[in-house]
Order: sequence, then C-alpha cells, then structure tokens
Amino acid sequence: MRLGLLTAPFPTDSLETVANWAAGEGFEMLEVCAWPKDEGTARRYAGICHIDVDDLSATRASEITGDLEARGVSISGLGYYPNPLHPDADHRAAVKEHLKKVITASARLGVNIVNTFIGGDQHRTQADNWEDARKLWPELISHASDQGVRIAIENCPMIFSTDEWPGGHNLAYSPAIWRTMFEEFGETIGLNFDPSHLVWQMIDIEAAIDEFGKRFYHFHAKDLEVDEQGLYDHGILSGGIGWQIPRLPGLGQVPWDRVFSRLYRVGYDYVCCIEHEDRNFEGTDDLVRRGFKLARDRLHPFLV
Repeated sequence: MRLGLLTAPFPTDSLETVANWAAGEGFEMLEVCAWPKDEGTARRYAGICHIDVDDLSATRASEITGDLEARGVSISGLGYYPNPLHPDADHRAAVKEHLKKVITASARLGVNIVNTFIGGDQHRTQADNWEDARKLWPELISHASDQGVRIAIENCPMIFSTDEWPGGHNLAYSPAIWRTMFEEFGETIGLNFDPSHLVWQMIDIEAAIDEFGKRFYHFHAKDLEVDEQGLYDHGILSGGIGWQIPRLPGLGQVPWDRVFSRLYRVGYDYVCCIEHEDRNFEGTDDLVRRGFKLARDRLHPFLV
C-alpha cells in the first residue's frame, strides 16, 4: 500500500510545489484537486484547483504526469467533491458538466480514478434523493465506463452544521445505500472509503470493510473524535452537529491497527491517502505540514 495525501490543504501552492514537498517527506501519491478553476471556495477545502481540466489536452496531460514522476510522486485520483444532486437545476447542470470533464481528464492522465460525492438534497428523503440519482448518474457512469475510468464515491454524509441539516449533501453514507448503489450502477462505481465517517454514525468499520472492501477504489485516512459533552448536549438526532470533530490519524477514535488488518485481509492494496481536516493543524503552512507528518508517522508502520 502506498502513502498519499489530498492536495486540498495547499490552496495557494502549485502542484509542483506540493509534489516537491510531498516526495521529500516520503509521500508517494497525490489525490489532486480538480475543481473549476475560478469557482472560489464555497466551504472548507472546496474550490481548489491543482489541475485545470478544462480542455486538458493529451500532450498537457503527459507533461503533468511526466513532471510528477520526475519529482517522485504519481496521482492516485482526481478529487472533485460537489453536490451533483443540488436542488438548483442550473447548479446541478454545471456540476454534471464539470464532473464529465474531470472524468475525461482522469483518462488522459492515465489515472482512471475520480473521487467525488453522489450528492443529495438535504430537504428530501433518502428515497427521493435516490430516485434523482437514478436519473442523473447513468449518463456519468456511461461516460466513465467508455473512458475506462472508475468513480469512487466518498461516504461522508456532508452534515457538519445546521446549513446541512437534516439530510446532508451526500446520500451514500451507509451500507444500505451502498448495496443499492452497487447493485444498480455496476462496477464503474465504488467507494473512496473514509472510516472516520462511520465512527459518529456508530457503524461497524470492520464489518463495512469485510462486506465492501472489494469495492474500495480509493481510501481516505482521516480520524474522528466524538466530543462527549457535545453528544450529551445535542443527542444523536442532531446528526453529529456540535460533537463530530475531524482529526488527523492517531488523534481520534478510529482503530487503525484493526482497519489495516481488515484492508489487507480483503485485498485492498492501493493508496492510503491522508485527508487533513484537523483544525488544530491549520492556519499556517507550517502547521498543515506538521499535521501531515504526524499522520504519516502514525500510519507508516502499517504500509508495506
């Protein structure tokens, strides 16, 4: 398994700068952010563009991969995490068109993995959101299949504040919907599995790896701490608001030794990509880099 990182916490650095630092610190792979270039940041770690996929030519794609290889890293996947099921029709259409460009770019880069969300309208039921997904996603899946690209859906419910309550912005957060999604959409769709999102939902991480590990196309290493006082104050019906705290691996409640035992058991052997969303290691470039190195050192013993 190879150690990687998501480039989102380096919004002002070029891809070359990130690659140089990452390679020097022992990282082998980058999940590269590929949002629309001029979209701006709508939320934390969104709107970051380290590869501009608009009209990415085969020549330019070859230049990017060759340059990264020369620096000692490769791309594990392209990351674009919008809401394809946004309630606004124009926004939804724009997301769909850009996601198609990301898929095309992934093929041209020889990466063949796109990490994203399936989406969701927070004010609709999961059943209604699924019906919307059945209408929107087949075209995207067909486009990806034609290009030889697999789509890895991250399992984050996207509910961190009252802005996302009550339903969140990503319906693919539980085993029940994963089963439905895989049965209907086929092998092109898998998971970008992040165990931290299961902690506060009280979903058995090891059981999820056992059942779905063969459909893990990418793996996010992030931890989570449950604030017991916040849980006491707000209860589980708050959807985690006020008591789910993203942490770097080793600083939360994910049992990393058992996670990696299960990953190896089910045959997952691709990237372990650190997703850095820990507020204790934000605010300066030095803090961000210290956070990545802390996570690297926690996970390194499990990577062979």
